[in-house]
Amino acid sequence: MKFAQPSKSLKWILAIAALAFSGSQVFAQDAGTRVAVVNSEKVFNESNLAKAMQTRLQNEFTKRQNDLRDSAQKIQTAAEKLDRDAAVMNEAERVRRQRELADQDRELQRKQREFTEDLNQRTFEERAKIAEKANVVLRQIAEQRKLDIIVQEAAFVSPKADITDDVIKALNSQK
Repeated sequence: MKFAQPSKSLKWILAIAALAFSGSQVFAQDAGTRVAVVNSEKVFNESNLAKAMQTRLQNEFTKRQNDLRDSAQKIQTAAEKLDRDAAVMNEAERVRRQRELADQDRELQRKQREFTEDLNQRTFEERAKIAEKANVVLRQIAEQRKLDIIVQEAAFVSPKADITDDVIKALNSQK
């Protein structure tokens, strides 16, 4: 039984890939690269800044959210009343009320979209402020510990490489 020989170009590609892979491992080991990992979502959820952000956003948007919920309930109640009364209404009145309900529903949907967009925009702004402060803390930690790289959201993290709790503590200690 005879096997086909790989082409010269395939051999070169495999050789270069093997060198690149092993070379980067050797380089990282020889250079003594120090790596740490931070879970940014944990920072955005558990730091005092994040908790304050959530409170601010809740205070800012609760009234609008309640108004939207009340409007939706009123439209639902009006739709149920129309369903019950439709049999005894004349055609013109029923069509008029259906149009009114459709207009109210469209307006509610528009307000809900605006609410969602405004909430998302404000959340983005607040998270950007936290990220800016967290980046300052990350630089400080990197300098203190002589870290070469800080990675966010790694697939696997050894507990000794995870600096998330240290970042949260540093953020919480800031004024």
